[in-house]
Amino acid sequence: MSAASSGAAPAMASLRQQAGTWWRARTPRERQAVALVGLILAVFGVWSLLVQPALTTARSAPAQLDQLDAQYQQMQRIATESTALRAAPRVAPSQAQAALKAATDRLGERGRLVMQGDRATLTLSTGVSPEALRGWLAEARSGARARPVEAQLQRGALGYTGTIGVTLGAGS
Repeated sequence: MSAASSGAAPAMASLRQQAGTWWRARTPRERQAVALVGLILAVFGVWSLLVQPALTTARSAPAQLDQLDAQYQQMQRIATESTALRAAPRVAPSQAQAALKAATDRLGERGRLVMQGDRATLTLSTGVSPEALRGWLAEARSGARARPVEAQLQRGALGYTGTIGVTLGAGS
């Protein structure tokens, strides 16, 4: 390392001497022009590296904060709903099955429900709209206290097809 630094010092001294000679050979007007170009480059460098990124961050921060606040509020609503569902009394199996059957009947021919003990499987044979599927899941969760345990859904041009498996008795 000392060999590299000992070789660099004379090289730097030589470069400094050449720059000084070049600078003294310039006229005062040329020196002003070179200094002005150097100042412009320095201002551009400070702007590009320090000011502009901070300004961009300051401009985009309020929108990001609003988005994060909306996500936080949605998570709070979901947490409150989850707590309320956990505290809700259990639903008798016959009532849970009736609630699932009623929710499935609203889907019409697009949905078929198969009950097997405390599990139910909804088969979506033709395209079901996202709103209808969301409504079925909400009714299954609140009316039957059912919990989705598996889903195999495909989204097509007409809506969702596939299966959703739920278990009853989520209040236990």
